[in-house]
Amino acid sequence: MHGGNSMAYDFSTLKQQRLATKRLLLQPPDPRLAGPICAYFKRNREFLAPWSPRMRPVFFSEAFHRDKIQQELSQMSERRLVKFWLFQLSDSGFRHPLGQISFSNLIWGAFRSCFLGYSIDQAEAGRGFTTEALAEALRFVFDELRLHRVEANIMPRNLASIRVVQKLDFVCEGSSPKYLKINGIWEDHLHYVIRNLALE
Repeated sequence: MHGGNSMAYDFSTLKQQRLATKRLLLQPPDPRLAGPICAYFKRNREFLAPWSPRMRPVFFSEAFHRDKIQQELSQMSERRLVKFWLFQLSDSGFRHPLGQISFSNLIWGAFRSCFLGYSIDQAEAGRGFTTEALAEALRFVFDELRLHRVEANIMPRNLASIRVVQKLDFVCEGSSPKYLKINGIWEDHLHYVIRNLALE
């Protein structure tokens, strides 16, 4: 795809946009995934808590995730969000999500930037799934959507997450004290950034 105009990509098709890697299928949010997504957060509740905002009890209900998926699909059609759930290629029924990747707060015009978030199932951590999926997702947002800059904000002690972005050539551009409230505490964050050099 050529040129710098994101409108060349038909965002009405984003909710059907699947991506594949050697081991994984990246699937956009779908209301039929509410149950498996809820189960993902329940089984990873303690594992993800140190790196996440505090969640109200309703967050761990299937009804909450049905509503959240609808909100995400609306944001995707409005060109404000790109999100994928990760599944093994053999999981054709999408029963067991392994993780998620989201590009949020997309800003177009002269900025063409967004924020990156991701998580992985505790049972699958350390197998390279996040790096593998993120490499393909970055290819998509850079080559197809023509974004210029993706920023990941990571706590300095989250060494596993830092290793992921470093493998993908993100560069640390600095830090901000007390940047985000995580698990009830205002935490310092490092700003890791990757740019789409093809647009420069």
